[in-house]
Amino acid sequence: MARPLMLLALAVAVVGCAPVDDTAAAPTTSTACVKEQLQLVTPGKLTVGTDKPAYEPWFKDDDPSNGQGFESAVAFAVAGELGFDRTEVQWNTVKFDSAYAPGKKQFDFDINQVSITPDRAKAVDFSKGYYTVKQAVVAVDGGKVAQAKSLAELKDAKIGVQVGTTSLDAVKSVIQPGKDPNVYNEQVDAVNALKNKQVDAIVVDLPTAFYVTAAQVENAKIVGQFASTGGTPEEFGLVMEKGSALKSCVDKAVDTLKSKGELARIEQEWLGSAAGAPELK
Repeated sequence: MARPLMLLALAVAVVGCAPVDDTAAAPTTSTACVKEQLQLVTPGKLTVGTDKPAYEPWFKDDDPSNGQGFESAVAFAVAGELGFDRTEVQWNTVKFDSAYAPGKKQFDFDINQVSITPDRAKAVDFSKGYYTVKQAVVAVDGGKVAQAKSLAELKDAKIGVQVGTTSLDAVKSVIQPGKDPNVYNEQVDAVNALKNKQVDAIVVDLPTAFYVTAAQVENAKIVGQFASTGGTPEEFGLVMEKGSALKSCVDKAVDTLKSKGELARIEQEWLGSAAGAPELK
């Protein structure tokens, strides 16, 4: 499943935004990152926020604490780099839009598919990106391109996409279809075109694709996902209170997980073929 309310909000809020990872305020303490010296909401515990329900593939069984699902696994991996074991991590329920609203936070960091944007970074601190948003091709099962295994197989497809989005850029620069895509003012118009078989497929970001297939278009499937090229990619970041003393340590943890290939491994496990979103090349 995908989270309908959250993902709908995400689709509206982040499509076409150019994220940044350098707009957050500098941390106010040293970068030693000694566990015992970290400034925490609850001493001795790392408090992680996310929304409820917590939908797949980001979480599993609506239980962020089980370590299953992409974001649960990422949260525990970051916690591990900060020196916390599983028993020292506690979870708080935090609504999606509350996570990046101004004000004091009841979490050390929040993980909830929140895209890094300049406007949001005025109110909260973001970690370095832990996930670079990919594009996805969605089609109705049994349709012309529903079984496509490569980008080349999409060349002759009639593709629907929303104007002014990174998805449109990706269609033009990566798929390069032989026919001009059908461009719509709103994402819902592209979705309706797919429902009405006016297009063979639509291209949206992967988080939105999970929502489209779960809640908007009956018998729809994610044909596959692919990376955008050029421009500044959308990224998800861990959200922290503005001026958080943890920022430098969380950034270091994310960097370490990237360099070890751990983030890539987690992404492949939970957002790849197993989640119904194979890579298209």
